[in-house]
Amino acid sequence: MYEKVLHLAENHITVGELLEQKSSTDVDSVNTPHGANGDTSWNPDSEYSQPTGGFSVAFSLSVVQSECQQLLCEILRATPEAATADAAVQTARLANKDPVKEKRDGSEGLSFAFRVTDAAISAQNEGQGWRRNPAVPQEGYGTASIIPDQGIFLAASVYRPVFEFMNKIGLMLPRKYSQLGNDGLLAFVNNFLKEHFLPAIFVDYRKCVQQAISSPAAFRPRVNATSVYSSLVENGRPVLQGLLAVDIIAKEVLGWVQLMPIYAAELVEYVRTFLERTHERCRASYMEAVLEKQSYILLSRSDVESLMCLDPANASLQNSFGQLDNDIPDAGIEVEIELSDLLLDMCPIKQENLIHDDQKLILLASLSDSLEYLADSVERLGESFISPSTISENKSDIHQSHHTRTTSAIPKSLASLANEYRRLATDCVRVLRLEMQLETIYHMQEMTKREYVEDQDAEDPDDFIISLTTQIARRDEEMAPYIAESKRNYVFGGISSVAANASIKALALMKSINLLGVQQICRNSIALEQALAAIPSIDSEAVQQRLDRVRTFYELLNLPFESLLGFIAEQEYIFSAKE
Repeated sequence: MYEKVLHLAENHITVGELLEQKSSTDVDSVNTPHGANGDTSWNPDSEYSQPTGGFSVAFSLSVVQSECQQLLCEILRATPEAATADAAVQTARLANKDPVKEKRDGSEGLSFAFRVTDAAISAQNEGQGWRRNPAVPQEGYGTASIIPDQGIFLAASVYRPVFEFMNKIGLMLPRKYSQLGNDGLLAFVNNFLKEHFLPAIFVDYRKCVQQAISSPAAFRPRVNATSVYSSLVENGRPVLQGLLAVDIIAKEVLGWVQLMPIYAAELVEYVRTFLERTHERCRASYMEAVLEKQSYILLSRSDVESLMCLDPANASLQNSFGQLDNDIPDAGIEVEIELSDLLLDMCPIKQENLIHDDQKLILLASLSDSLEYLADSVERLGESFISPSTISENKSDIHQSHHTRTTSAIPKSLASLANEYRRLATDCVRVLRLEMQLETIYHMQEMTKREYVEDQDAEDPDDFIISLTTQIARRDEEMAPYIAESKRNYVFGGISSVAANASIKALALMKSINLLGVQQICRNSIALEQALAAIPSIDSEAVQQRLDRVRTFYELLNLPFESLLGFIAEQEYIFSAKE
């Protein structure tokens, strides 16, 4: 439609210039009073006194803009006054029409002839300011029969065609008329976007986000999750429904930046507000699962957090698909022992201080992965932004003042939000790791209450080991669909180190132990090793290395005194002096 109007406008401009040249010559020849005032042929206020019979380039352009504005009003389901009074007055001034005394008999001047009668628009438009009698056919462009009733939400799609249309008009106009392209239709669209469209979408999408994150199903892990974790949503990655909906909303709103680059700052601010509200809701869900639990209390301690950051296993949190090296440096072993010592100081561990509800553990795993997904998505959105200064719109001088904003700060604000999401995702898996370590200590502390003086060689491990290994297998199976393998390795990988340290320290608290008791403890460590090795993502060599140390330690009890001294001389660094 705009292409056809451009051809019409081009013809009017050509005719107008020819008429102005002719009228200027005629006026000079008869020395009329108008000639003394200079060139007034383009002033719409004096159109009926012009020698051209009222025709002028300015008046033609005002008709074009007025008709296009009426079409936009129908598309946007708005009244001409919807873009503030100033825009309506400006349009009326350009059209040289009195809004109160507007004529309808066609005598007010030029008008396009392609207007059609639309009988399909009925009384439902009355509530939108149209005040039409449904029984009488009204003038219009017939948009209701071909354009869905999306109304105000079509404004984003309208902006760029209008801008390019007015830009081309500005390029066609002679220099003395260039100011005419800065007002009227483009001012109407800009005012409509700023005063009506942006506030409306903020309210609407704020409600959408609120509904998405407050729904009972928003933070409920998917029941029909695939048995094997996938990194792609298309392949079944079980992102929480609330965060998936927010991600779709953020992409939709930020997608309008390409259509309306001058409003990039406002749109990004909206998304930032939505994402901050979502982060608050995610933290609330996280707190519901961990509040008053020992793992959360420990994680809030600076010494524990510092040790967990120094732990070599922390590297798996930086790369979801990376695997840890089997060779653990000495500094890493020292950090593990120091952290496990700190956890063992919490003994005795009480069951009510642990997260014994498996559904909460699954929620933490799913929440961590979903937060990572949204953080990745936000970072990609930030990287996709292009500064408006690089857009071709700025290559033209016309309306350049409307396109001076820059989005150079957008990636930083979105990256900051992505970091907040990742930090909370890390807290979720760190709580899971601490929870499994505390659960291990809760079961292993039974060793200090027993006398390992056995009368016969038992075939099964102790009951508390059976209970622990069963729980490890069940929780690993339940978490498997919701968390990446490297994160599962992190969650369950801390069990072997704390179990080994707890077993060695338990010897000092035992009342008595004999040869068969040593064999029973070795059997316990083998059962635990097998349970951990069954986890696909676990580093089985590291597990074996730690639990072999337990078996070696207890087997030293069966050595004669001289052999023990010889072993210590040969393996001076395998155990500490206290051990």
